Amino acid sequence: MRVLDSGFLRATSAVFASLWFFRNHQNIAETQRTESDVSLRQRVRAPKVRPKVARGKREARSPWIRWIIYRSPERAAERQAVCLSPFQGSISVEHDPGAARFALAPGYLRSPLRGFSSDPVAGRRRLNSVLFAIFVLVVSLGTLQAQITPADNWSQFRGNPHLTGVSESRIPTELKQLWTYEAGDSIESSAAIVGGTVFVGSQKGELVALSLDNGTVYWKYKIDDPIGESSAAYSGGVIYIGDLGGWLHAVNASDGKKIWAFRTGSEIKSSPVVVGDRVLIGSYDENLYCVSTRNGSLLWKFKTSGPVHSTPSISNGVAFIAGCDEMFRAIRISDGRELFSVSSDAYTGASPALQGDSAFYGTFNNEVLMVSLTDHRVVWRYQHPERRFPFYSSAAVTSNRVVVGGRDKIVHGLGLDGRAVWTFATRARVESSPAIADGRVFVGSNDGRFYVLNLTNGAKLWEFNAGAALSASPAIGKGKIVIGSQDGRLYCFG
Repeated sequence: MRVLDSGFLRATSAVFASLWFFRNHQNIAETQRTESDVSLRQRVRAPKVRPKVARGKREARSPWIRWIIYRSPERAAERQAVCLSPFQGSISVEHDPGAARFALAPGYLRSPLRGFSSDPVAGRRRLNSVLFAIFVLVVSLGTLQAQITPADNWSQFRGNPHLTGVSESRIPTELKQLWTYEAGDSIESSAAIVGGTVFVGSQKGELVALSLDNGTVYWKYKIDDPIGESSAAYSGGVIYIGDLGGWLHAVNASDGKKIWAFRTGSEIKSSPVVVGDRVLIGSYDENLYCVSTRNGSLLWKFKTSGPVHSTPSISNGVAFIAGCDEMFRAIRISDGRELFSVSSDAYTGASPALQGDSAFYGTFNNEVLMVSLTDHRVVWRYQHPERRFPFYSSAAVTSNRVVVGGRDKIVHGLGLDGRAVWTFATRARVESSPAIADGRVFVGSNDGRFYVLNLTNGAKLWEFNAGAALSASPAIGKGKIVIGSQDGRLYCFG
């Protein structure tokens, strides 16, 4: 399942609607024109809808899709371009002096459509095949992009809106410490990495922007209250972060100037997630908030029965939170309506990671759960057979592995069926949420060590002794890993 913004929804639904019409509707009006430059016109359209004609361009706007193909065998150098514009809800046919081409919205996919037959049946079959291939490709690429963080950026908590904690970045085989930054107080949140800049908050009440290459400070944004576990999120040139005073801040990413601030009723430990023109964040006042990115105005809030510590994960226009009220909830982003809820049977501090149609998270009942997003039920529960301790760390999830730290001092590697594949024992609680890249697991421990493990078998590949608890979660970008410690140091490895 991919994270679908409204533009993507319109695009894919338009492609699907086109396929549906080609396969199921045979009301094709075929007429011959007497003009020498056009020999055939085909129309596949919704009933009772006629396209508008203006200056040689034929365009139709409707909730349903019509397809119009022009072919000029007598003037081979001049053809008509078939343009699908689902982002504007329209399909148009425009004159193109070159070869005909298919356009799936600006910035998406373009590929030539060659060899259309004058036979209407053959033409429909060929175009049908191309449309189906494009539909599968768009959905597949969208799913992959949503679940894996791009190599250069780590723009929010857990890297992406699915909160999978997985990056495409290539990490050096031999790691070394590149630089450190002294924040002056504990760093318990994850950094954001965008465009070679690191954004991180600290208990000192500062949001800092630094160079990923050498740790040089670009700017500092001072806040009256400490920044706890709320991690920075970047979108559209703006950094969003919450503080323990209950404020959500929007800060200009280029110069650190305040844009706006929104106040909730209690401390914020949840991390912001941006979806289009909205930013979502939880508060200990028991509400999940949806705020406008433009001016910080409240769009809606959803009341739960306990503090919202969880960072929402996003898929298909829905926000998912695992709550301190023991409920896993699905909230529609457009209007704040609850779509369904599932009892976790336990207090939950972790955030749910999404893989396919499933959510994965740990609880304070010493379990890791998999919840089906389609059946709305708990599919399996994992519990260590001997050590019964809560899971506060948020899971990292790949196509075949769930990796999560526990207060039992162990990093657990599970299959997607909930069975233990491997475990790795540290010397203290593991509250850091693991990150995965290049076949390796990167995670901190309260024993003061930063560990690198083999994703397949859990074997230790490398460790670094920071000398202070690492409860923050690592961020990955451009082949480098950044993690903060409770003594106020920010480390960069690469």
